[in-house]
Amino acid sequence: MASPANSDRVDGSATAPVLLATAEGAWNLDDDAGALLAALERLDIHAAPAVWDDPSVNWGAAHLVVVRSTWDYALRRDEFLSWADRVDGLTRLFNPAHLLRWNTDKRYLAELSEAGLVVVDTVFLDPGADPADISAAWSAHESAGRDWMVKPSVSAGSRDTERFAPGAGQAAASLVARIAASGRTSMVQPYLESVDEVGETGLVYFGGEFSHAFSKAAMLPPDGGPSAVDNAPTALFHAERIGHRTPKRSQQAVGASVMDHLVDRFGTAPLYARVDLLGGDRDDPVLLELELTEPSWFLATDPGAADRAAAAISRAMHSLA
Repeated sequence: MASPANSDRVDGSATAPVLLATAEGAWNLDDDAGALLAALERLDIHAAPAVWDDPSVNWGAAHLVVVRSTWDYALRRDEFLSWADRVDGLTRLFNPAHLLRWNTDKRYLAELSEAGLVVVDTVFLDPGADPADISAAWSAHESAGRDWMVKPSVSAGSRDTERFAPGAGQAAASLVARIAASGRTSMVQPYLESVDEVGETGLVYFGGEFSHAFSKAAMLPPDGGPSAVDNAPTALFHAERIGHRTPKRSQQAVGASVMDHLVDRFGTAPLYARVDLLGGDRDDPVLLELELTEPSWFLATDPGAADRAAAAISRAMHSLA
């Protein structure tokens, strides 16, 4: 019989002390799933996957619920947050509903910037934005001869995300219009060319403590085309090229500042967090995204990562006692 990590189906009637929330069809695509289950079993913690919108799941029977691969939430954010509120009222949800609500709209970047953290320069365009404001959002990038990016503030897996070259304002405006038609806010950011050479650096934290880092290769084509996930309507995420990375001291400093802000803002460190950065020591690192909802942890990039993740879940369980 196939292990849960490799099965295409998730048993909605399954019960376990720890339920790992996933999306329909996502569990068998999650490279972290098998390693996490095995690490939890080594600690004598039984865990099972459960699809977040499956009405047959008894969430309240679990000691705690950990959000893992709910990769379709961006298409139904309000429904997902209602689910999170309900589960948070039945048992302990990690990360908790209030944190998910804050993190599932990338307008949190504006708050982090105001708090003094080094965040990629971002202009937000709400639905109904003035056309002059839309043009002004990328005019500075055009005058500097730089590419820029447009993406929704509520998104996952690089969906509806495109890179534009100077002179592509009309195409960019069309994407902003499509995003606005869905009721979402657009984000305009410079495309930092260092990502083409060294990619992104992701820092993973469990219980506020640094666990490991990974590299992610650039995903957006330079010709202004959409990301691969937009050409595959049923895809839950864009396939990524991931590797191990030893973070620079400057990158670790940014990650530590982000964790400090979360503790100050919410009173405690999240069970899990992923800090995605661009740049390094020669190019000052900037925060691209802070993933607190359903990020891949890329456990395979570090031999001790799965055990550290399981230990954080174990500590959360014992804190309930």
